[in-house]
Amino acid sequence: MVDAKDWREMHEWSAQLLKRQTGHGVEDWNVRIKETGITSRDELQQWLKTRNINGYAQQLLIMERFGYPDFLLKTAEELVDDQFADREHLRPVFNEVIEAGVGIAHQGLVEVQARKTFVTLRTRRRKFAMVKPTTKTRVDLGLRIVDLSGGHERFAARLQSAKVLRDDSMTHRIPLSSVEDVDDEVCYWLAVAFEQNT
Repeated sequence: MVDAKDWREMHEWSAQLLKRQTGHGVEDWNVRIKETGITSRDELQQWLKTRNINGYAQQLLIMERFGYPDFLLKTAEELVDDQFADREHLRPVFNEVIEAGVGIAHQGLVEVQARKTFVTLRTRRRKFAMVKPTTKTRVDLGLRIVDLSGGHERFAARLQSAKVLRDDSMTHRIPLSSVEDVDDEVCYWLAVAFEQNT
């Protein structure tokens, strides 16, 4: 598999965000939280809000106190292995899509991020595609395509609604069941999504 990132990078980013916002690092906040005697997530969330710690920094401190979900402790490879544990026959389809997605841009311009149930392809700006083993017989390629004009609409026959992906940033999807499905048209749409989100 292409070198993919996992949640650890987000953890480091959240820790840096906390330090920038408050002037104190995770260790300092862990000591403060322990001293409060707080025993519930809701209580800690409210306490952090009163100190203007919200979003990613807040979630980081809540997980520091009450534990991290298993999937946040896994490597990118382990996350992908788990996604395909009961559908190994679809792994080559996934690999082909990831290779195509990374191949549409110059080295380093596409970042691959593994999550619990899907893998995203990102530009420096945002997510432009996702690959998800949606069923035991299909991998869905989600795409963020905001503009189908300019001649693109004539190639849109394979594009379907992305609602089944349950990701509002994805506008379209292409269902894929075999490596042969990852053809020039799929590469075309990956390139369109990449360009529109760069």
